[in-house]
Amino acid sequence: MTVILENFALPADRAATEPPEARGLARDDVRMLVSDNGVHTHARFRELPRFLRPGDLVVVNNSATLNAAVDAHYLGRPAVLHFAARLDDGGWVVELRDPAGVPFTAAEPKPGRRVLLAGTAVTLRRPWLPPARRLWIADPDGDVPALLARHGRPITYSYVAQRWSPEYYRTVFGREPGSAEMPSAGRPFTDNLVTDLVAAGVTLAPITLHTGVSSPETGEPPSPERYTVPEVTARLANATHATGGRVIAVGTTVTRALESATVGAEVRPASGWTDLILDADHPTRSVDALITGWHEPGASHLHLLEAVAGTDTVRDAYEAALDTGYLWHEFGDTALLFRPR
Repeated sequence: MTVILENFALPADRAATEPPEARGLARDDVRMLVSDNGVHTHARFRELPRFLRPGDLVVVNNSATLNAAVDAHYLGRPAVLHFAARLDDGGWVVELRDPAGVPFTAAEPKPGRRVLLAGTAVTLRRPWLPPARRLWIADPDGDVPALLARHGRPITYSYVAQRWSPEYYRTVFGREPGSAEMPSAGRPFTDNLVTDLVAAGVTLAPITLHTGVSSPETGEPPSPERYTVPEVTARLANATHATGGRVIAVGTTVTRALESATVGAEVRPASGWTDLILDADHPTRSVDALITGWHEPGASHLHLLEAVAGTDTVRDAYEAALDTGYLWHEFGDTALLFRPR
C-alpha cells in the first residue's frame, strides 16, 4: 500500500474504540512499531528499554487532562462545549460540538451569542484563528475549573461510542492540569516501565505543554499552546547531546515544546505560548526520536513527524502500520521513529 501522508485512507476498523484495558491488555502491552534507519521492528510498548541506550534522555509531558467537555445548549439546540485553552485575559478558547461527537452544524456561532451550560453560560467573543470559525474566544460568566470539576467529562469523538471515566484519560506523568485532550503518546507508560527505563540507564525529564483540541478544519494551522521547558530539562537535553546520547520526545507535544525552546543547537529554559509549526523543511534540532500514536489523514501532526524522522521514514512506517493491523487514536498503538543516520 502506498501512503500519501496528507490523504491516505484509514479503514474504519483501525480506530481503537475503547481503551486497551477493555481489550484485556495492560497499558504498556499495546503494539509499537520501531523504525530505525530504514529497519522496522514490531514490538510491544513494554519492550521500549531494549530500543534505547544508557545515556539517552526521554522527555515527557507532565500536563494533566481536564474534564473539558460540558453539555450545553446553543440557540435552543443541544450541543457539547469543549474548553480548549485558558487565555491570559481570563477568556477561554472553546469549540461547539454536536452531542454525537461530530462537528456542530445546527446553528452558526456568532459574536455576542450565548452558550448555556449547567447553571452558567459563556458569551462568544470572536473566532480564535480566523478565517477558520471552528474555535472561538469566549467569556465565561463563572469559574470554569469549578464548572469542569462538577459537570465536565473527557473530550471524546464519534469513534468512541462509550463514555469512559477520567482515569482512562490520565497518564502516569500528568501533574499539571491544563490539557483539553490527553497527551496520548504518554498513555502506554506504566510505573513498572518507568522503573525499567531508569534501571537501564535512561533518564527521564519533564516539560509542560497544555494541549488544545484536535479535529482541525482543513487548512487550519495548529493552535497556539501554552508550554514550559524547565531549566533542569534544558540542561539535561544539552548534556545528553554533548555526551553522545539521544533525546527522545514522548509525543508531538514534547517535540513542539523542546523545539520552541531551542536556539541554534541549544535547548534553553522557556515558557509562554508557542505557535511553532514544524515539517520536513524545518527539521528538529533538539529531538532525535519520537514516540507517537498514529494520526489521521490530513492531520498537521504528520508534518511534525516528518520534521523528526523525515518524509520517507514516516511514509514507510504508515504503510507498515496499515498493512499489519495497527490501531489508531488515543487508545491505539504506538510508534518509535528515529531520525535517519
